[in-house]
Amino acid sequence: MFPDSHLDICLATQQLTLIQNGQALTTYPISTAKNGAGELMGSGCTPRGWHSIRAKIGARLPLYSVFKARRATSEIYSPELAAQYPERDWILTRILWLGGLEPHKNRYGQVDTTWRYIYLHGCPDELMNGQPESHGCIRLYNADMLNLFNRVSVGMRVFSHE
Repeated sequence: MFPDSHLDICLATQQLTLIQNGQALTTYPISTAKNGAGELMGSGCTPRGWHSIRAKIGARLPLYSVFKARRATSEIYSPELAAQYPERDWILTRILWLGGLEPHKNRYGQVDTTWRYIYLHGCPDELMNGQPESHGCIRLYNADMLNLFNRVSVGMRVFSHE
């Protein structure tokens, strides 16, 4: 049974849908894990099941703000910055940090989504090509991430499925 308002993440279609009052309000293209679906720590997979937004990070920062370890670096992403640091896994604009709600599936121990540091976040827009290519997180275009961030609240439920 789905709550009246939640985010629906479909790994098969690489889409995130904002559902409010049982109606799909908007859909965003996403990029999930190149390693597919899975819950195990260190797997590089996107976890499935019910989650909630445990923290919203980056309010009022500029578009394309760069984050490391959930902290803004004061850098603004650009192709020049990307060329300087080609090894970085870019986390940009905003972060919605997820926490699993299902004990021993995506919460606690080696399957805990929070301690796997699974986020919804912006990434370089040129990396968004409709394919699963992340290290486990859910990537969005930066403008979409900003729009979504402003429409959700801490505690909102998130359902991820294949």
